[in-house]
Amino acid sequence: MNFIPADESRFFIWFFDRYTRWSLKRRFKQLWIKQEYHPEPDSRTVYFLNHNLWWDGLIPLYLNESLFHQQARALMEDKQMQQYTFFSKIGAFSINLENPKASIQSLRYAVKSLERENSCLFIYPEGTITPASDSAPDFKGGLAWLYTKTENIDYVPIHIYAHFLRSSKPELYLSIGESVDHDKSMSRNELTSLFEADIQRLNERTRLVAGFSDEGFEPQF
Repeated sequence: MNFIPADESRFFIWFFDRYTRWSLKRRFKQLWIKQEYHPEPDSRTVYFLNHNLWWDGLIPLYLNESLFHQQARALMEDKQMQQYTFFSKIGAFSINLENPKASIQSLRYAVKSLERENSCLFIYPEGTITPASDSAPDFKGGLAWLYTKTENIDYVPIHIYAHFLRSSKPELYLSIGESVDHDKSMSRNELTSLFEADIQRLNERTRLVAGFSDEGFEPQF
């Protein structure tokens, strides 16, 4: 499949921001957010997230329009982009996970996107939706590749979790961690393991309180 670049439209971003807010309120009993990272006006950021829910595709838009207010783009599997072409209008661009050469093309486009002032990138390093688990995620190597090719950029883990502990209607938790700092001289496999561990730490912390004390999380609805 041919590469699909981002083609942002302020109208589409405005429309889908409102659609996303309405959809989240309709689908979830509550949305909880814990935010440890707050971008500065001149920050450039890569947010990396676990990928367990269909809703993951709309979460970056919600977070950026509500909290981050950066020039946001996101990597999206090309098969999904072909099916949901409107995502390019809200900043998504495609990546072919089955073709290493094409994947590098998309990652280079990501690096170029991050040269913009106050820019950010959302990436799901698992590549596709995977079953939720209490164990560490299994990331592909793209995030580590980006990390070694960029400078002066914050890398921030975001963990997504949902439960039915208090209702037949699920509650959604978004835990935004602090910026991480790993040694770029390490191998990509070693860096990938560290990024997996960053998400796993948020996973463990969230599961301890979600549906119980909810300590550190703020309700959004």
